[in-house]
Formats: sequence, structure tokens, C-alpha cells
Amino acid sequence: GRLNADNARFLLLAVLIVLYMLCGAAVFSAIELPTEREAKERWEERLENFTRRHNLSRAELQHFLREYEEANVAGIRVDDIRPRWDFTGAFYFVGTVVSTIGFGMTTPATVGGKIFLIFYGLIGCAGTILFFNLFLERLITVIAYVMKSCHERQLRRKGVFPHNGRRGSGSSEVDSLAGWKPSVYYVMLILCVASLIISCCASAMYTPIEGWSYFDSLYFCFVAFSTIGFGDLVSSQNVRYESQGLYRFGNFVFILMGVCCIYSLFNVISIVIKQSINWILKKLACKCCHRCQRRLFRSRRNVVMPGNVRSRRNISIETDGVNESDTDGRRLSGEMISMKDFLASNKVSLAIMQKQLSETANGYPRQMSSNPKQNGFSGGVGALAIMNNRLAETSVDR
Repeated sequence: GRLNADNARFLLLAVLIVLYMLCGAAVFSAIELPTEREAKERWEERLENFTRRHNLSRAELQHFLREYEEANVAGIRVDDIRPRWDFTGAFYFVGTVVSTIGFGMTTPATVGGKIFLIFYGLIGCAGTILFFNLFLERLITVIAYVMKSCHERQLRRKGVFPHNGRRGSGSSEVDSLAGWKPSVYYVMLILCVASLIISCCASAMYTPIEGWSYFDSLYFCFVAFSTIGFGDLVSSQNVRYESQGLYRFGNFVFILMGVCCIYSLFNVISIVIKQSINWILKKLACKCCHRCQRRLFRSRRNVVMPGNVRSRRNISIETDGVNESDTDGRRLSGEMISMKDFLASNKVSLAIMQKQLSETANGYPRQMSSNPKQNGFSGGVGALAIMNNRLAETSVDR
């Protein structure tokens, strides 16, 4: 049942991710490979001209370039940049570590630094992910409160919601509003707009100060906020800036807000993807069931069979050992179902009803969702559990 559905969902998601990666690899290879080949040809030509002009062997020049690559890893650049491991540079580095951005422009070169990074990153990344989850929970709470207030205002304008809060003709609307939750698609749209606004404002700051184009600034914002962190563009790396303290504070605030919004957006998109996968599996299951029913009908439509006599060895615990041959006989003869058969077929529903009555009698009734439709999204761990509880995604109709 549930385990098979989870396995099917997992396998379908794995297949879709692999196909997505294959398509992405094909697109990037088609776009970037010609430029890479042209750059390599230009470099070979410059290297040949340099060795000829300065009467150097190619092996000596390549050995010198390898030494520079080692110095580059240690933080040495041709242009003057700020020290990588002073306190401000180290603080910027640990910020990229705990946020899982990892630009790569600064990395520990000593054995002690690498060992310390393992333990420091283990605790720091876990704590930051917890912070992002708590931020997501509070963000969804605020969005739900604002959207619920707007929804209540619309109901009051239509006259179906009483202004004084008393129950009257609009009691059904009041009851439905009590369990009302915002749609996951509205939340996704709000997070998209918020992330876009933050990225545009940050790009407007980076463009004049860092000397990047506006498109490169937007590219940096996405790479940094999504914690991909390629490291080809890194902010706040020059020695001096105009209003340096203010710029570094603004850089910190924009990266923090951007990472929080993009992290929340990714979790909302993951829920939408999960809903889409469930919808695909449901459609596939319906088609398979229709085919099986057609085959079963075709194989039995011209066959006259006596009552289905089943062996008692095949009776499961779910039926409490009811002899279904007698039941089938009564149903074929038009006799009403007996009370024993009714209890056997509805024992799960009766157990749930008894549990609800017991909880109500003890004073802590179970909170039920306002929408009885289930789509398999209950539960979850971490951010998905927060999103499932806050958004009540089962209220989203597919």
C-alpha cells in the first residue's frame, strides 16, 4: 500500500532527475563547448608567441604556470586584493561555509585548518539549516496570516462574513474560514516575487561597486542565494571600496535575505513537484486499473461460475476469519448483508470512530483537516514537514 506508493514515487522522481540532468548536460555542452575550444586555441597561440618572443622553452613556462596555480590556491592573485585570512576575510569565509555556499576562492591550506573545517562545518551547517527551517516556518505563518486576512476582507465585502464575528447566516463561511489555508501556488508566487525583488536590488548595488554588468550581478545573486557558489564571481574581494563598511554590511544583509528566500522557494517548489509526481502516478494507476478491469471482464463475461468458494487458509486477519463463501451466496441471492459481515468490512472505520469518540470524551479531540481529500503528503521531515503543516497542501486540488 503506502510503502509501494512511496517506492513508486521515489523511482519516478529518480528517473525524472536523471532525465533532467541528461537534458541539462546536452544543453550546456552545446552552448559552452564551442567557447571553450575557442579559448583553448587562443591560449595555445598566446603561449606559443610568448615562448618565441622571450626565447623560453615550453616546459619551463608550463612549470612556472603550475607554480602560479599553486599560489593562486593559497590566495595569491595578480591584482591587489584584500588578505584572505585576516579577521574580516575569515569571517566572510565561515559565512560561506555555514551557509553551504562555498565559493571556493578561499580554502584552508594547512592540515589543521582542514581538520577544523570538518568539525566546524558539521555543526555550523546543521545549525544554519535549522535556522532556515525556523525562518521558513515563520515566513509561512506570516504569509498565511496576511492571505487569510485578505480572504476574510473579501468575504466581508461580499456580505457573507459577519463584521461582528457572530454566527448567523454566514456560519458556514465562518467555519470554512477557521480551517482555511493558503494555496501552495500563491505562496510560491509570493516567494518568487520576493526573491526577484531582493535579487534586483542587490544587483543594483553590485553593478556600480564591483564593476560587473547588471546581468552578471543577477547571475551572481542566483548562484550565491541558491548556495550553488561557483566562485567565478565573488563580492567584497577588493582591498578598498567607497563606503566600505556600509557596502559589506549591505552585502551581508542581501546574501542572508536572498538565501532564506531562495531556500524557502526551493522547499515550496519541491512540494509542487511532489504533487505533480503523485498526479502522474494516479493517472498511470487509473489507466492500469481500467486495462485490468477490461481484461477481467472479457475473460469472465461468457463464463457461468458457481459461488466463489475460498479456502480458509487464504483468509487474512483483516476479515476476522469471516467465511466469504456464505457472504457471496447471500449477495448473489439478494439477501441483505449480515451485521457480522458489516462489522468485518468496516472495522477500520469503526476503529477510527471509536478513537475519535475516546479522544473527545477525554477532552482533547483530534484536529481534523477541513478538506477530507488526501493526496499522500502527510508527514515528512524537516522543511517538508513544516511546509506540509503550514500550507495544508492537501487542500490544493489537482
